[in-house]
Amino acid sequence: MLARLSIRDIVLIERLDIDFAPGLSVLTGETGAGKSILLDGFALALGARGDASLVRQGAEQGQVTASFDVAPGHPAWSILAANDIAADDELILRRVQLSDGRTRAFVNDQPVSVQVLKSLGTALVEIHGQHDERALVDVATHRMLLDAYGGLEVDATETGRAWSDWRAAVEAFDAHRARVEQATREADWLRHAVEELKTLAPAPGEETALAARRTAMMQAEKVAGDLRDAHEAVAGARSAVPMLASAVRRLERRAAQAPALIEPAAKSLDAALHSLEDARTHLEAALRAADHDPRELERIEERLFALRAAGRKYNVAIDDLAALAARYAADLAALDAGAQELTRLEARARDAEAHYRARASALSAARRRAGAKLDKAVAAELKPLKLERARFSTEIASELAAAGPGGIDRVEFWVQTNPGTRPGPLMRVASGGELARFLLALKVVLYDRGSAPTLIFDEVDTGVGGAVADAIGVRLARLATRVQVVAVTHAPQVAARADRHYLISKDTLDRGKRVATRVNEVAAERRREEIARMLAGAEITEEARAAAERLIRAAAG
Repeated sequence: MLARLSIRDIVLIERLDIDFAPGLSVLTGETGAGKSILLDGFALALGARGDASLVRQGAEQGQVTASFDVAPGHPAWSILAANDIAADDELILRRVQLSDGRTRAFVNDQPVSVQVLKSLGTALVEIHGQHDERALVDVATHRMLLDAYGGLEVDATETGRAWSDWRAAVEAFDAHRARVEQATREADWLRHAVEELKTLAPAPGEETALAARRTAMMQAEKVAGDLRDAHEAVAGARSAVPMLASAVRRLERRAAQAPALIEPAAKSLDAALHSLEDARTHLEAALRAADHDPRELERIEERLFALRAAGRKYNVAIDDLAALAARYAADLAALDAGAQELTRLEARARDAEAHYRARASALSAARRRAGAKLDKAVAAELKPLKLERARFSTEIASELAAAGPGGIDRVEFWVQTNPGTRPGPLMRVASGGELARFLLALKVVLYDRGSAPTLIFDEVDTGVGGAVADAIGVRLARLATRVQVVAVTHAPQVAARADRHYLISKDTLDRGKRVATRVNEVAAERRREEIARMLAGAEITEEARAAAERLIRAAAG
């Protein structure tokens, strides 16, 4: 519910703070005191369109802050979570209107878009008045309200799910059909491509590996001759190794005769022989590595040519040929098995459509039953509101061609204000006062179904008095036992039933140079005087005071 409203520098309001409570609160005051300004300021905090003219003359900006106590599980918490807004025990909406026309919006002191502010405002508050288009007169809400009244929310959700399943099945069928049709048009080329790529059998990374192997083989060809020459020098017929080995043996036999002369030379020659042996081993290993079949190099070059030609032909990277082959094979398989799969998907789409239509038809029938009950319930509220000759009807237009996630129905609330007149949509047919009373009757019937926790009624008693005004007061008080109700009223019968009474007045300041709107809660002992003023006008008589006392006692009883 609305806990506190604070307004700064909006039109005639310099500084205003109002604490609200559960139940019925009324705002009264003379014409021109500023009731509309207060509501315009409140609407600004709920996401209404800003306007530079709202800023009080001489101020750089105006500001409106609305604080709410929100029950656990209320949709507002989901909106906060969806927009990553910190959630406290209290929810605070704030709107700053700058004198240059720009506005800034905040929720719990976190900057937000006006759309987020508006979605929260819509969830928290409904404003009902003679010319308000944000509440029950919005045709887009009528189907939802009817579903809520008839307890059809689960059925509507299931119908929406059936719609989604049907659309998904149709999309799957259409996608497969398009794929098969495309494949059919290219069937001959596709079969050739699949056969060619299957024969080629490209593998990811194959080109890189073959190119590396080809480079290595070509380099080996260049060095193989030098390796053979070196091997011939070390181990061939002209090798010095046998002569050196013979010389070492002779020296070793003479070593005992002159060791100092022979041993160093013999050791050096022996080391040289070991080094030459190692060189021979390495040269033979290199020759074996460099040795390859010339036909292998030819095969590698032919393979590379074939892969690169295929890449150019199919306009893909060589490493993507394997994936392309798999895709073409799948397309061909789809073509070959396409008729069977297409039949299966078509049957699935038909079944999904039948399921949706059955759901939607059942929901439509339930809506018609709920609509008849709603019409009867609203009719019972119209007579006390001096609309006994009027008729309210829930018009349901069902059309399979207009199917959607909400079913096949377009729901709109219609009225007929007098017998013999043409019925039509609520907003078009009813006059300002009639519209307000129709909305009140409808809201009384729907009070526990899809209602915001705070309802604002702006002069729904305009143009009526006596028993009708009292009937309006009774219904507002009844609503206030379930939700918080704030009513701007000129009717003393309504004011007498309030739990809290606020008086809007306009004070003259600075020796008549400017005026400011103020709102003060009327204390219990002063309520009689204010209600008497509403009854009598400028001059309050004892008869008016007595009548006001009777109204207060009747409301309390």
